[in-house]
Amino acid sequence: MSKKIIEAKNLNTYFDDHHVLKNINTSIEEHTVTALIGPSGCGKSTFLRTLNRMNDLIPTFRKEGEIVIDGKDIYGDDIDVVDLRKKVGMVFQKANPFPKSIYDNVAYGLRIHGESNESKIKKIVEKSLKSAALWDEVKDKLDKSALGLSGGQQQRLCIARTIAVSPEIILMDEPCSALDPISTTKVEDLINQLKDDYTIVIVTHNMQQATRVSKYTSFFLNGEIIETGNTEDIFLHPTNKQTENYITGRFG
Repeated sequence: MSKKIIEAKNLNTYFDDHHVLKNINTSIEEHTVTALIGPSGCGKSTFLRTLNRMNDLIPTFRKEGEIVIDGKDIYGDDIDVVDLRKKVGMVFQKANPFPKSIYDNVAYGLRIHGESNESKIKKIVEKSLKSAALWDEVKDKLDKSALGLSGGQQQRLCIARTIAVSPEIILMDEPCSALDPISTTKVEDLINQLKDDYTIVIVTHNMQQATRVSKYTSFFLNGEIIETGNTEDIFLHPTNKQTENYITGRFG
């Protein structure tokens, strides 16, 4: 039986008086890819950012309800947010490599978390770049600036940087929206490889992408989850008329 690694319970979020997420109750299975779809401004990214407390960085943010990961409320007083973000990594819409070498980008998180054994770091950097399907393209230029890589390579580098600190969960906020079709395919292939080792939650505007990479899909609208289920069922046999209208392009 699949283990539920993430659970949202009666989750409501606000920025000032703006009620963004409304009574979200959902769970996400371990070692699966879950896609969050819906029109712009419907709460997908806000939900994603509750899962590693990125919204905490916005002063006007507040929340009610619980987010439970591995049985612990991640907003509890005993939670170390730095440890949480190590466990729940994030890949952003726009690749954001540091202005450092390719090697130092991947090693960065390890060093921040106290790893000083360079031979160990070297092994993890190589393993992470291989896991991100980037090693063969960069192995001869690890000392070169990451900013010299193409957009697609930069995004895979950011995935390698996330993997290096051994997360359990990887959050992806429209990771392919700035990429060309070939780079998008490489990232999607990568997601399909990574799901055996990580739980992945991806926000995407691309319906075809959701069908290609995810096992489960949740449809967000106006801050609520309208429908959630197996991706195939959501796209072929949606039970809610609003889901059907969105998927068939009638709005959004």
